[in-house]
Amino acid sequence: MFAKINSLGLMGLNAFPVEVEIEASKGMQSFDIVGLADAAVRESRERIRSALRCSNINFPVMRVMVNLAPADRKKSGSVHDLGIAAALLSVLGFCREEQTRGAVFIGEVSLSGEIRGIRGVLPMTILARQSGFEEIYVPFENAREAAVIEGIKVYGVESVAQLVLHFSGKAVMLPAKAVPSAGTEVGGLDFADVKGQQSAKKALEIAAAGGHNVLMIGPPGSGKSMLAKRVPSILPGMTFNESIETTNIHSVAGLLDKDNPLVCRRPFRSPHHTVSAAGLSGGGSVPRPGEISLAHNGVLFLDELAEFSRPALEILRQPLEDRQVTISRVSGSVTYPCSFMLIAAMNPCPCGYYGHPSRKCVCSPRQVASYLSRVSGPLLDRFDIHAEVAPVEFSELSSPHKEEPSEKIRERVQRARDIQNARFKNTGITCNARITSELIREVCPMTGSAEETLKNVFERLGLSARAYDRILKVARTCADMEASQMIEKTHIAQAVQYRSLDRKYWGN
Repeated sequence: MFAKINSLGLMGLNAFPVEVEIEASKGMQSFDIVGLADAAVRESRERIRSALRCSNINFPVMRVMVNLAPADRKKSGSVHDLGIAAALLSVLGFCREEQTRGAVFIGEVSLSGEIRGIRGVLPMTILARQSGFEEIYVPFENAREAAVIEGIKVYGVESVAQLVLHFSGKAVMLPAKAVPSAGTEVGGLDFADVKGQQSAKKALEIAAAGGHNVLMIGPPGSGKSMLAKRVPSILPGMTFNESIETTNIHSVAGLLDKDNPLVCRRPFRSPHHTVSAAGLSGGGSVPRPGEISLAHNGVLFLDELAEFSRPALEILRQPLEDRQVTISRVSGSVTYPCSFMLIAAMNPCPCGYYGHPSRKCVCSPRQVASYLSRVSGPLLDRFDIHAEVAPVEFSELSSPHKEEPSEKIRERVQRARDIQNARFKNTGITCNARITSELIREVCPMTGSAEETLKNVFERLGLSARAYDRILKVARTCADMEASQMIEKTHIAQAVQYRSLDRKYWGN
């Protein structure tokens, strides 16, 4: 007896089709799985044996051979359990070929016959729909996640016994209802809670309008973390495509809420400074996404930047440029997207009070220089905006004056983004920070006085080519905030001002 069942595998974000071929013939009872299966897949033999017994189904007294095709591609994890179980049910006569021909089966089978949830259901469901399959059988726990994708029937399976009753027609399962898009959400923290810091707020507003990276430097207690945590509340809402991209990554990482699987709020990731380089970039024998990928389409906040290990910081350099990270292992290479806003905060010295207007710094010049040197020049160059966060005065803290709420700031940010969306339509560029070198001269036209100002700054400060491009991009955002087609001298001056702290602190 021979049967074939469709299943899916996953490597990173890349799903691939798997055919579960099963052949049962007379001979000594055995149950073997071939097809470059790892230990987790081979262990499914015992899980499925037990599941069938608990479901009152006798395992065939035959020689059973299962092949996971294509045989030259490594299969890992427990995702194929349900497909193998369905293949066994097919050779035992519990389901007919026409019932499974247009269906895909993914899920983990427990010893009791229950179907447990798995990671990465969303990217596998997308592939199933693209491959023309009409139905997909997934664990009941993952049904709402898969139902985000339209154009394919999703069945949430609770147990092997339920699957048998479904195919026999005694208790037919109903497809899961499609999950409607709940619309975009914004963060709960509000800029209205932050007293003072008008200069830092303006810098973050410009950063949000253009998607720029920001470095905040200031003494302890000045509000750097408080400001950073409120940035998601002024970012534009996520598009549906952005939600799907972000949900894909969180699905692979196993971080989705089973009741509200679609990620509609921009991620905000804030790893501790003890995080390893692999924790940031991703890793493992089967590479999983790290913090920079989990922040895709959102914000990555690195508090106490100088306290991070040098390897962890340096690993950010290439992803910040390429907007993707590639993890290579013996089993293969995986590429995860990581287009995010990087916001970092740090003290100017070990004690935190170097340059403080009223408190004395107790660090020696050598200690200050050693502390600042933990942030390398190439990484510092990748921050578009440098913002100094000064101590808040008592008069500002005690003032009854209400600060501007995030909603009003977000309106200005959205108007600037609308201008950028019209400018970059059909180019794949989402904001000014993503402008390519080929387009920068075309989309950043300057007046004569603006060009002369930039030339003088470039020559006097000895800026790098990267710094030149980033000043132009920030100036383009400043112009968009004022709905100006041309970049004026004031916009260049404003952008240069946001690149001055590296000269103040790192210049010596």
